[in-house]
Amino acid sequence: MQTLDIIAALPDGALTSPAARRNSDAILNVLRAHLSARGSLLEIASGSGEHAVSFATALPGLTWTPSDPSTEARASITAWVQQVGAANIRPALPLDAANASTWPMGPFDAIFCANMTHISPWSATEGLMDLAGRVLRRPGGLLALYGPYREAEVPLAASNAAFDASLKSRNPAWGLRDRTEVEALAKSHGLAATLRIEMPANNLTLLFRRF
Repeated sequence: MQTLDIIAALPDGALTSPAARRNSDAILNVLRAHLSARGSLLEIASGSGEHAVSFATALPGLTWTPSDPSTEARASITAWVQQVGAANIRPALPLDAANASTWPMGPFDAIFCANMTHISPWSATEGLMDLAGRVLRRPGGLLALYGPYREAEVPLAASNAAFDASLKSRNPAWGLRDRTEVEALAKSHGLAATLRIEMPANNLTLLFRRF
């Protein structure tokens, strides 16, 4: 499972991420404000699964489908779902954003993806947008991205600059993405950037709608 966060394993096989716990409430507030009360949501790069169980239990009208290419992550997601007993969470898919052969057919009312675009090659972001353009309901299907981004009009925070350097030292193909480039890529797949929301710790939530 690709992450720079400190991950701990619980006795039942679930993995726990301090970062996921810290940002969960702030992200949930955004999702609650912009998601429909009922519908289907696909989560890309679910990681430990803590976001999936937290958000799905708080939004019981949504059918939540987590996914991750890592077998370790999917095992953790399963363990978390068994802990909370959420009936609206489907089995985790082995979805790899950069590999179209792993993508589900859909349709979905929404897609959520946190902290993937910078801890993956650009091809994963290209795949994410291609996937969203294919499986989101049209019009109005929601794509929500969370994480740090570069912005020409906003000075890069020192913590984000250090994070970007750390990412690139691990893999030159990783690094903070330019928000305007992400938005242009989204538009090429039928997704309009509709909202930029500042989040704690110099992160952003970016919302896109299928047109």
